[in-house]
Amino acid sequence: MGYAGSGNSVRLPDFRNLGVMLRILVIAEFASLVALVAHAPEGFAALLRVTESGLLFESSLLLVVLLLFLLSPLLGRLPYRRGVWAVAGVAAVVSGALDLGVRAWVGGAPTGGALKAAVFAAMLAGLLLAYFNWRQRVLSPALPEARLMALQSRIRPHFLFNSLNTAVSLVRRDARLAEQVLLDMSDLFRVLLAEPRSLVPLAEEIRLARSYLEIEQLRLGERLHVTWDCEGAPQGAPVPVLLLQPLLENAVRHGVEPSENGGEIRVRIGRRGRVLDIEVQNTMTGSTSGTPAGNRIALANIAERLALHFDAEAQLRTWQQEDSFIVRVQLPLLKHQGDASRS
Repeated sequence: MGYAGSGNSVRLPDFRNLGVMLRILVIAEFASLVALVAHAPEGFAALLRVTESGLLFESSLLLVVLLLFLLSPLLGRLPYRRGVWAVAGVAAVVSGALDLGVRAWVGGAPTGGALKAAVFAAMLAGLLLAYFNWRQRVLSPALPEARLMALQSRIRPHFLFNSLNTAVSLVRRDARLAEQVLLDMSDLFRVLLAEPRSLVPLAEEIRLARSYLEIEQLRLGERLHVTWDCEGAPQGAPVPVLLLQPLLENAVRHGVEPSENGGEIRVRIGRRGRVLDIEVQNTMTGSTSGTPAGNRIALANIAERLALHFDAEAQLRTWQQEDSFIVRVQLPLLKHQGDASRS
């Protein structure tokens, strides 16, 4: 959710989280614009002074953001009140020192501008932290958990009925195979009923997805062709539960089932720097061109769950390429992968 530390107590925001940084920049820029407009006198010389003040603010803002990014691990270990004072102090010192430095460089006489810049920066930092405090109290933890539970419960259970029909048809023909289908189904529902906020290792999510595809393979037979490319994938990387299975279910439902000749699903999972890259590609028939409504709902569900877990650091993109529909999910590789063992 973009907050440092653990537990349900009030915490400082995680200044290494992309969503947190974007909110800081947007709110600070808006506050600066309001202040400049409110105090802007008339005349060309006044316009130059406003421009100078704006450039100075931009420089100090970027420097403060960089320092908070670097100091984020240390700030996350401080009690909340000390952390607030530390953040406000960093903002005040940087803004005041930069104002003094610029004036000394251009040969201007020291004035009260540095003190004003320091006070404004400290007040702005306090307002930003108050906003993040409010946001944390409103969103965490009950609302996101309830929202995740609701989203997870919407994952279409129609594969349950298909799997049950497959198992029933196999009971007399191949009892051992029918038993395996039921065991795979039990794994799926164990995960479906798990703690909604849990992150699981990528290897476990891949195993679950393979179990689901094995069930569909029994139902669809030679109509379903699946290719996996997971070499180099960080198997211990934490991912949300039931991330792959709904993507594959969409590929089966909208790409393979509508075609009399079946279709092919390609799954590529790899690492690009500090990003986990997941791509699911399925062939399409003429009747399935475009994005079906059910597919859009499922993808929106996944996108919202990703946002609740990773804020702005996760992305979900879809596009069509010739006769294929492609879904790409990009997640940040979390530093503390121990969280992936929670269930």
